[in-house]
Amino acid sequence: MIDALKEEEIVRKVGGRFKLSTLIQKRLVALNAGARPLVDTNSNVKLEIVVQEILQDKIYLDASQHLRTVGEPEMSSPLDFDLSSI
Repeated sequence: MIDALKEEEIVRKVGGRFKLSTLIQKRLVALNAGARPLVDTNSNVKLEIVVQEILQDKIYLDASQHLRTVGEPEMSSPLDFDLSSI
């Protein structure tokens, strides 16, 4: 288990456990789809990469719960899915 996930700091930084879970899941989807890591790390474990990206303020959820990276313009991500039609 990644020690940072046991700390309340990361939960407060994101705005709660639900938002943390959502952010992690969305970023893992992006990394699995070929997105490049936004942090330098020796680890190939994608969960560790995502945690470091959060701790270093590289990724966040916007008001609509879309994954955003620092410096990215506010527009829909191609990896966000509309589940309302299912």
